[in-house]
Amino acid sequence: MKSINLLYKIIIFIGIVVFTSCTKFLDEKPKTALTEEEVYSKEENIKLLVSGLYTQWRNTKQDRGGFIFTLGTDEGKQGGQQVNENNVQAGLDKYNGALNPTNSSLAEQWNKRWPVITAAAKAVHYAKTNELKAQAAFIRATLTFELAMLWGPIPIIDADNMRESRQPLKDVFEFIIKDLELAAQNLPETQQDKKIPTKFAALALLGKVYLYAPVESTVRDYNKAIQYFDMVIPKYALLNNYADLFDTRLNQNSSESIYAFQFVNIYPDNNMAQHHAGSRAVADVNSNTYFGGYDLMLPTAYCHKAVSDGGIWEPGDTRKAASIRYDFTLPDGRKPTITWTGQADELEPHIKKFEDIRTQGVQNFWNSGGLMYYLRLSDIILCKAECLNEIGQTAAAVNLVNTTVRARAFGGTLPAAYTWSPAMSDTQFRTNILDERMRELCFEGWRRMDLIRTGNLVPLVRERNPWAKQSNTISSFHTRYPIPESEIKQNELINEEDQNPGY
Repeated sequence: MKSINLLYKIIIFIGIVVFTSCTKFLDEKPKTALTEEEVYSKEENIKLLVSGLYTQWRNTKQDRGGFIFTLGTDEGKQGGQQVNENNVQAGLDKYNGALNPTNSSLAEQWNKRWPVITAAAKAVHYAKTNELKAQAAFIRATLTFELAMLWGPIPIIDADNMRESRQPLKDVFEFIIKDLELAAQNLPETQQDKKIPTKFAALALLGKVYLYAPVESTVRDYNKAIQYFDMVIPKYALLNNYADLFDTRLNQNSSESIYAFQFVNIYPDNNMAQHHAGSRAVADVNSNTYFGGYDLMLPTAYCHKAVSDGGIWEPGDTRKAASIRYDFTLPDGRKPTITWTGQADELEPHIKKFEDIRTQGVQNFWNSGGLMYYLRLSDIILCKAECLNEIGQTAAAVNLVNTTVRARAFGGTLPAAYTWSPAMSDTQFRTNILDERMRELCFEGWRRMDLIRTGNLVPLVRERNPWAKQSNTISSFHTRYPIPESEIKQNELINEEDQNPGY
């Protein structure tokens, strides 16, 4: 009974932590019989808190949240019926007046992340072992990085130095780096429990932070990024077959996976990705067909078409068939037709990466549960190549891409016709690598950040995203999302005048 009572108190307290606004981080009075210090004086309670953080962090990628930031890019768009049904969500692609501080689709994502950051800050502060501090610091760093890339200057949640107003990007990124350095120093090289990051996950993300940090932060450093990438790359190996990365019948925690969100096809640990990525036409015929869904996110024409038709796919690239579904014939031979919505895009190419064949005939596609990659080797290789190009080593960058990622894409032998020339200019390489990242990493969550950091969000989205092109209202200020109105109302240190320009 005593242990049950203690667990009950811990659950109550952690519940309070999870739903505490970042603005109330230090102001809350104890709401249980135990003070915060008393609860966290026991390392077992810290372990419970950190264990819960992994679920909360993973859940930011679950359901619609896994795709919201890819909408409105040159890679992913909403289906026609989704745009018609939800004007608020449609604003993410249209960049119209609905993309504003009251946009609930964005506010939901903002609000999901801060409680996890706040709880992670408590774990970093109270944990007595360096490894637990490192785990919490890694989670805090990932979410702080994501928020800073998409919203710009943000608060810094640190129990030892709380800064609840919007902080300069230099300070934010230096704080992220400090967290990741702590993680890299104290996490082991391997983890039996794959939901826990390794030393190399922290090193890989450190490299990406040095590459991705906005120029105005003064933190971007290509040489430092390369140093971290070089610590990671030799420890992993590309799979021979690209499609094996997304085959849920295989062990997806493979030699290529540096960190992945661990999902299974059983509620509540399913990712629901296929529900949002599949075709409504298939769903109306058979809700247990593993590639059905409801058209939340579809590839843009640029992302699914061949080079000869104005897209990215070259003949023979095996990633095309592994990433995009073109054929909607059901396993029993039936061919679906457009449903009552009348939207032709129901039978246009769809995303294939998140299909979970284990559900076929036995479960609704909502139960899809393949891993969702956060960091994998091919991404790090492409990032290193990009850094090499930026420091004047374009030929070395070309060779790295040709002999690894592109060679694998063409079955192990890269045809001469599709081998990049080492004589290409640094400018041409920048164009090529952005396309290569789409081919390799489409729908894995990096595209918006890639477009923002390279200065390509506005021109490429205006050209390639059909909803943005139709509304023709995307502007330079859209490189940052609006701070949600709810945050401005509840955070005394963020006011209307602190809103991102243009909103």
